[in-house]
Amino acid sequence: MNEKLVKDICQAFGPSGSEGEINAFIAAEIKDYVDEVYTDTLGNLIARKKADGPKMMLAGHMDQIGFLTSHVDDNGFLRFATLGGFSEYTLFNQRVRFQNGTIGVIRSERIENMKTDFNMDKLYIDIAAASKEEALKKVKIGDTCIYCNETYVDDTIIMGPYLDDRIGCYIMLEAAKKLKNPVYDTYFVFTVQEELGLKGARASGYTIEPDLAISFDVTASCDTPNALKLPMKMGEGAAIKIKDSSLICSPEIVNYMEKVAKDNKIPYQFEILTRGGTDSGAIQITKGGVKAGVVSVPTRYIHSDNEMCSISDVENCVELAVKMLETRMQ
Repeated sequence: MNEKLVKDICQAFGPSGSEGEINAFIAAEIKDYVDEVYTDTLGNLIARKKADGPKMMLAGHMDQIGFLTSHVDDNGFLRFATLGGFSEYTLFNQRVRFQNGTIGVIRSERIENMKTDFNMDKLYIDIAAASKEEALKKVKIGDTCIYCNETYVDDTIIMGPYLDDRIGCYIMLEAAKKLKNPVYDTYFVFTVQEELGLKGARASGYTIEPDLAISFDVTASCDTPNALKLPMKMGEGAAIKIKDSSLICSPEIVNYMEKVAKDNKIPYQFEILTRGGTDSGAIQITKGGVKAGVVSVPTRYIHSDNEMCSISDVENCVELAVKMLETRMQ
Protein backbone atom coordinates (compact mmCIF):
# COMPACT_ATOMS: atom_id res chain seq x y z
CA MET A 1 0.00 0.00 0.00
CA ASN A 2 1.33 3.39 -1.05
CA GLU A 3 0.17 5.35 1.99
CA LYS A 4 1.31 8.74 0.71
CA LEU A 5 -0.51 8.30 -2.60
CA VAL A 6 -3.70 7.24 -0.81
CA LYS A 7 -3.60 10.33 1.40
CA ASP A 8 -2.69 12.72 -1.41
CA ILE A 9 -5.35 11.46 -3.80
CA CYS A 10 -8.07 11.56 -1.13
CA GLN A 11 -7.14 15.11 -0.08
CA ALA A 12 -6.93 16.62 -3.59
CA PHE A 13 -9.71 19.12 -4.36
CA GLY A 14 -12.25 18.06 -6.98
CA PRO A 15 -16.00 18.24 -6.27
CA SER A 16 -18.36 17.53 -9.15
CA GLY A 17 -17.89 20.17 -11.84
CA SER A 18 -14.59 21.44 -10.39
CA GLU A 19 -12.23 18.52 -11.03
CA GLY A 20 -9.24 20.46 -12.38
CA GLU A 21 -6.91 19.94 -9.41
CA ILE A 22 -7.49 16.19 -9.09
CA ASN A 23 -7.23 15.85 -12.88
CA ALA A 24 -3.75 17.41 -12.84
CA PHE A 25 -2.69 15.28 -9.88
CA ILE A 26 -3.69 11.98 -11.50
CA ALA A 27 -2.23 12.98 -14.88
CA ALA A 28 1.15 13.58 -13.25
CA GLU A 29 1.00 10.22 -11.47
CA ILE A 30 0.08 8.09 -14.49
CA LYS A 31 1.89 9.75 -17.41
CA ASP A 32 5.05 7.61 -17.17
CA TYR A 33 3.10 4.33 -17.30
CA VAL A 34 0.90 4.88 -20.37
CA ASP A 35 1.33 5.90 -23.99
CA GLU A 36 -0.87 8.98 -24.02
CA VAL A 37 -2.81 11.16 -21.59
CA TYR A 38 -5.45 13.71 -22.51
CA THR A 39 -8.55 15.46 -21.16
CA ASP A 40 -11.78 15.45 -23.14
CA THR A 41 -14.27 18.29 -23.54
CA LEU A 42 -16.26 17.41 -20.41
CA GLY A 43 -13.12 17.09 -18.25
CA ASN A 44 -12.59 13.31 -18.13
CA LEU A 45 -8.92 12.33 -17.86
CA ILE A 46 -8.12 9.53 -20.32
CA ALA A 47 -4.85 7.58 -20.17
CA ARG A 48 -4.30 4.99 -22.89
CA LYS A 49 -2.00 1.96 -22.68
CA LYS A 50 -1.79 0.70 -26.24
CA ALA A 51 -1.77 -3.03 -27.07
CA ASP A 52 -3.15 -5.39 -29.66
CA GLY A 53 -6.57 -6.65 -28.67
CA PRO A 54 -10.10 -5.47 -27.91
CA LYS A 55 -10.70 -2.05 -26.32
CA MET A 56 -10.96 -2.27 -22.54
CA MET A 57 -12.27 0.81 -20.72
CA LEU A 58 -11.54 1.07 -17.00
CA ALA A 59 -13.48 3.81 -15.22
CA GLY A 60 -13.25 5.39 -11.80
CA HIS A 61 -14.81 8.73 -10.94
CA MET A 62 -12.49 11.42 -9.64
CA ASP A 63 -15.22 13.85 -8.56
CA GLN A 64 -16.18 14.22 -4.91
CA ILE A 65 -19.48 15.06 -3.30
CA GLY A 66 -19.37 18.66 -2.12
CA PHE A 67 -21.20 21.95 -1.72
CA LEU A 68 -21.79 25.01 -3.89
CA THR A 69 -22.33 28.51 -2.48
CA SER A 70 -25.80 29.71 -3.45
CA HIS A 71 -26.37 32.80 -1.27
CA VAL A 72 -24.52 35.13 1.12
CA ASP A 73 -26.63 36.96 3.68
CA ASP A 74 -26.04 40.42 5.14
CA ASN A 75 -24.21 38.95 8.15
CA GLY A 76 -21.75 36.93 6.04
CA PHE A 77 -23.27 33.48 6.41
CA LEU A 78 -23.40 31.23 3.35
CA ARG A 79 -26.27 29.12 2.11
CA PHE A 80 -25.35 26.23 -0.13
CA ALA A 81 -26.54 23.60 -2.60
CA THR A 82 -25.27 20.04 -2.43
CA LEU A 83 -23.28 18.31 -5.16
CA GLY A 84 -24.20 14.65 -4.74
CA GLY A 85 -26.17 12.76 -2.11
CA PHE A 86 -26.06 13.78 1.54
CA SER A 87 -27.93 13.19 4.76
CA GLU A 88 -28.34 16.43 6.68
CA TYR A 89 -27.55 14.53 9.87
CA THR A 90 -23.97 13.86 8.69
CA LEU A 91 -23.38 17.55 7.89
CA PHE A 92 -24.08 19.33 11.17
CA ASN A 93 -20.87 20.80 12.65
CA GLN A 94 -18.68 19.55 9.78
CA ARG A 95 -15.68 21.59 8.75
CA VAL A 96 -15.42 22.44 5.04
CA ARG A 97 -12.64 23.77 2.79
CA PHE A 98 -12.87 25.95 -0.29
CA GLN A 99 -10.28 25.66 -3.05
CA ASN A 100 -8.68 28.97 -2.07
CA GLY A 101 -8.09 27.67 1.47
CA THR A 102 -11.04 29.36 3.17
CA ILE A 103 -12.35 27.20 6.01
CA GLY A 104 -15.88 27.13 7.32
CA VAL A 105 -18.18 25.09 9.52
CA ILE A 106 -21.70 23.86 8.75
CA ARG A 107 -24.24 24.84 11.39
CA SER A 108 -28.01 25.25 11.50
CA GLU A 109 -30.59 27.80 12.46
CA ARG A 110 -32.18 27.35 15.86
CA ILE A 111 -34.59 24.43 15.63
CA GLU A 112 -37.22 23.65 18.24
CA ASN A 113 -37.82 20.06 17.13
CA MET A 114 -34.85 18.29 15.57
CA LYS A 115 -36.96 15.26 14.67
CA THR A 116 -39.45 17.13 12.50
CA ASP A 117 -37.84 20.44 11.47
CA PHE A 118 -34.18 19.65 10.80
CA ASN A 119 -33.47 19.71 7.05
CA MET A 120 -31.02 21.04 4.45
CA ASP A 121 -32.79 24.39 4.24
CA LYS A 122 -31.86 25.09 7.86
CA LEU A 123 -28.12 24.67 7.30
CA TYR A 124 -25.55 27.37 6.57
CA ILE A 125 -21.76 27.71 6.39
CA ASP A 126 -19.97 30.03 8.82
CA ILE A 127 -16.63 31.33 7.47
CA ALA A 128 -16.24 33.82 10.35
CA ALA A 129 -17.10 36.83 8.21
CA ALA A 130 -18.69 39.83 9.94
CA SER A 131 -20.63 41.03 6.89
CA LYS A 132 -21.68 40.16 3.37
CA GLU A 133 -18.91 42.35 1.99
CA GLU A 134 -16.26 40.57 4.08
CA ALA A 135 -17.61 37.14 3.12
CA LEU A 136 -17.53 37.97 -0.59
CA LYS A 137 -13.84 38.80 -0.34
CA LYS A 138 -13.28 35.16 0.59
CA VAL A 139 -16.02 33.28 -1.25
CA LYS A 140 -18.23 34.17 -4.21
CA ILE A 141 -21.51 32.72 -5.43
CA GLY A 142 -20.83 29.42 -7.23
CA ASP A 143 -17.64 28.60 -5.31
CA THR A 144 -17.46 24.98 -4.19
CA CYS A 145 -16.15 23.35 -1.04
CA ILE A 146 -15.54 19.85 0.35
CA TYR A 147 -15.18 18.11 3.69
CA CYS A 148 -12.09 19.23 5.56
CA ASN A 149 -10.88 16.10 7.30
CA GLU A 150 -7.62 14.14 7.21
CA THR A 151 -7.17 10.66 5.75
CA TYR A 152 -6.00 8.08 8.28
CA VAL A 153 -4.11 4.91 7.32
CA ASP A 154 -2.89 2.16 9.65
CA ASP A 155 -1.84 -1.46 9.12
CA THR A 156 -5.32 -2.68 8.18
CA ILE A 157 -7.72 0.14 7.28
CA ILE A 158 -8.09 3.48 5.51
CA MET A 159 -10.48 6.02 7.02
CA GLY A 160 -11.46 9.50 5.94
CA PRO A 161 -13.49 11.44 3.39
CA TYR A 162 -13.71 10.66 -0.31
CA LEU A 163 -12.73 7.02 -0.50
CA ASP A 164 -15.73 7.26 -2.85
CA ASP A 165 -14.21 7.18 -5.33
CA ARG A 166 -10.62 8.23 -4.88
CA ILE A 167 -9.84 4.67 -3.77
CA GLY A 168 -11.10 3.48 -7.18
CA CYS A 169 -8.78 6.00 -8.84
CA TYR A 170 -5.93 4.72 -6.64
CA ILE A 171 -6.62 1.14 -7.76
CA MET A 172 -6.47 2.16 -11.40
CA LEU A 173 -3.22 4.11 -10.89
CA GLU A 174 -1.56 1.17 -9.14
CA ALA A 175 -2.81 -1.23 -11.82
CA ALA A 176 -1.31 0.97 -14.55
CA LYS A 177 2.03 0.96 -12.74
CA LYS A 178 2.06 -2.83 -12.26
CA LEU A 179 0.75 -3.79 -15.70
CA LYS A 180 3.45 -5.57 -17.76
CA ASN A 181 1.77 -7.64 -20.47
CA PRO A 182 -1.59 -6.11 -21.44
CA VAL A 183 -3.82 -8.12 -23.77
CA TYR A 184 -6.25 -5.23 -24.25
CA ASP A 185 -5.97 -1.78 -25.77
CA THR A 186 -6.63 -0.24 -22.37
CA TYR A 187 -8.17 3.13 -21.56
CA PHE A 188 -7.88 4.24 -17.92
CA VAL A 189 -10.66 6.83 -17.63
CA PHE A 190 -10.93 9.05 -14.56
CA THR A 191 -14.42 10.41 -14.93
CA VAL A 192 -16.12 13.63 -13.89
CA GLN A 193 -19.58 14.34 -12.48
CA GLU A 194 -20.40 10.75 -11.55
CA GLU A 195 -22.12 12.04 -8.42
CA LEU A 196 -24.44 14.14 -10.60
CA GLY A 197 -25.67 11.27 -12.75
CA LEU A 198 -22.77 9.36 -14.33
CA LYS A 199 -22.22 12.20 -16.81
CA GLY A 200 -18.49 11.77 -17.45
CA ALA A 201 -18.78 8.04 -18.04
CA ARG A 202 -21.58 8.53 -20.52
CA ALA A 203 -19.57 11.04 -22.56
CA SER A 204 -16.26 9.15 -22.52
CA GLY A 205 -17.88 5.79 -23.22
CA TYR A 206 -19.57 7.25 -26.29
CA THR A 207 -16.20 8.56 -27.57
CA ILE A 208 -14.05 5.51 -26.81
CA GLU A 209 -16.59 2.87 -27.92
CA PRO A 210 -15.04 0.09 -25.79
CA ASP A 211 -15.61 -3.60 -26.35
CA LEU A 212 -15.52 -4.20 -22.60
CA ALA A 213 -15.79 -1.89 -19.59
CA ILE A 214 -15.04 -2.32 -15.89
CA SER A 215 -15.58 0.36 -13.26
CA PHE A 216 -13.84 0.58 -9.91
CA ASP A 217 -15.85 2.06 -7.08
CA VAL A 218 -16.87 1.57 -3.47
CA THR A 219 -19.91 -0.34 -2.30
CA ALA A 220 -21.74 -0.66 1.00
CA SER A 221 -20.13 -2.90 3.60
CA CYS A 222 -23.04 -4.71 5.19
CA ASP A 223 -21.31 -5.94 8.33
CA THR A 224 -22.29 -3.26 10.86
CA PRO A 225 -25.12 -3.52 13.41
CA ASN A 226 -28.55 -3.49 11.70
CA ALA A 227 -26.99 -3.34 8.22
CA LEU A 228 -28.91 -4.51 5.16
CA LYS A 229 -28.77 -8.25 4.61
CA LEU A 230 -26.42 -8.14 1.63
CA PRO A 231 -23.24 -10.17 1.01
CA MET A 232 -20.54 -7.46 1.05
CA LYS A 233 -18.17 -7.41 4.02
CA MET A 234 -15.07 -5.35 4.72
CA GLY A 235 -11.92 -7.49 4.58
CA GLU A 236 -13.43 -10.38 2.58
CA GLY A 237 -11.82 -9.51 -0.77
CA ALA A 238 -12.54 -7.67 -4.01
CA ALA A 239 -16.30 -7.38 -4.58
CA ILE A 240 -17.46 -8.55 -8.01
CA LYS A 241 -20.71 -6.75 -8.72
CA ILE A 242 -23.75 -8.64 -9.96
CA LYS A 243 -26.17 -5.69 -9.92
CA ASP A 244 -26.96 -2.27 -8.55
CA SER A 245 -29.61 0.33 -9.36
CA SER A 246 -27.84 1.40 -12.55
CA LEU A 247 -27.12 -1.95 -14.19
CA ILE A 248 -27.16 -5.72 -14.18
CA CYS A 249 -23.56 -6.62 -14.98
CA SER A 250 -22.93 -8.69 -18.09
CA PRO A 251 -22.86 -12.34 -16.96
CA GLU A 252 -19.83 -13.02 -19.19
CA ILE A 253 -17.85 -10.34 -17.34
CA VAL A 254 -18.96 -11.56 -13.91
CA ASN A 255 -17.85 -15.10 -14.81
CA TYR A 256 -14.61 -13.79 -16.32
CA MET A 257 -13.72 -11.80 -13.20
CA GLU A 258 -14.53 -14.74 -10.94
CA LYS A 259 -12.37 -17.09 -13.03
CA VAL A 260 -9.43 -14.67 -13.02
CA ALA A 261 -9.74 -14.30 -9.24
CA LYS A 262 -9.91 -18.07 -8.70
CA ASP A 263 -7.04 -18.84 -11.08
CA ASN A 264 -4.80 -16.31 -9.31
CA LYS A 265 -5.99 -17.12 -5.77
CA ILE A 266 -7.25 -13.57 -5.23
CA PRO A 267 -9.83 -13.30 -2.42
CA TYR A 268 -13.18 -12.13 -3.77
CA GLN A 269 -16.84 -11.84 -2.86
CA PHE A 270 -20.00 -10.93 -4.74
CA GLU A 271 -21.86 -7.64 -4.61
CA ILE A 272 -25.57 -7.01 -4.95
CA LEU A 273 -26.43 -3.39 -4.17
CA THR A 274 -30.09 -2.38 -3.85
CA ARG A 275 -29.45 1.38 -4.13
CA GLY A 276 -26.83 3.43 -5.92
CA GLY A 277 -25.08 3.17 -9.26
CA THR A 278 -21.68 3.30 -10.94
CA ASP A 279 -20.08 4.53 -14.14
CA SER A 280 -20.63 1.14 -15.77
CA GLY A 281 -24.37 1.78 -15.68
CA ALA A 282 -23.89 4.60 -18.20
CA ILE A 283 -21.16 2.92 -20.25
CA GLN A 284 -23.20 -0.29 -20.65
CA ILE A 285 -25.89 1.48 -22.70
CA THR A 286 -23.52 3.54 -24.85
CA LYS A 287 -24.34 3.37 -28.57
CA GLY A 288 -25.15 -0.29 -29.35
CA GLY A 289 -24.30 -1.50 -25.84
CA VAL A 290 -21.12 -2.55 -24.04
CA LYS A 291 -20.36 -5.62 -21.94
CA ALA A 292 -19.75 -4.05 -18.54
CA GLY A 293 -18.89 -5.02 -14.98
CA VAL A 294 -17.71 -3.48 -11.72
CA VAL A 295 -15.08 -4.29 -9.09
CA SER A 296 -15.89 -2.68 -5.74
CA VAL A 297 -14.28 -2.04 -2.38
CA PRO A 298 -16.71 -2.71 0.53
CA THR A 299 -16.77 0.54 2.48
CA ARG A 300 -18.52 1.63 5.65
CA TYR A 301 -20.20 5.03 6.11
CA ILE A 302 -20.19 6.06 2.43
CA HIS A 303 -20.82 9.77 1.74
CA SER A 304 -19.69 10.75 5.21
CA ASP A 305 -16.43 12.42 6.28
CA ASN A 306 -15.21 9.14 7.78
CA GLU A 307 -15.60 6.41 5.19
CA MET A 308 -13.72 3.22 6.06
CA CYS A 309 -12.32 0.35 4.01
CA SER A 310 -9.83 -2.51 4.32
CA ILE A 311 -6.33 -2.22 2.88
CA SER A 312 -6.37 -5.90 1.95
CA ASP A 313 -9.54 -5.38 -0.14
CA VAL A 314 -7.89 -2.50 -1.99
CA GLU A 315 -4.76 -4.55 -2.68
CA ASN A 316 -6.86 -7.47 -3.92
CA CYS A 317 -8.72 -5.13 -6.29
CA VAL A 318 -5.40 -3.90 -7.69
CA GLU A 319 -4.22 -7.47 -8.21
CA LEU A 320 -7.50 -8.47 -9.86
CA ALA A 321 -7.35 -5.45 -12.18
CA VAL A 322 -3.81 -6.31 -13.32
CA LYS A 323 -4.58 -9.98 -13.89
CA MET A 324 -7.71 -9.15 -15.88
CA LEU A 325 -5.73 -6.82 -18.14
CA GLU A 326 -3.26 -9.65 -18.73
CA THR A 327 -5.89 -12.35 -19.35
CA ARG A 328 -8.12 -12.21 -22.42
CA MET A 329 -11.80 -12.98 -21.82
CA GLN A 330 -12.77 -16.08 -23.81
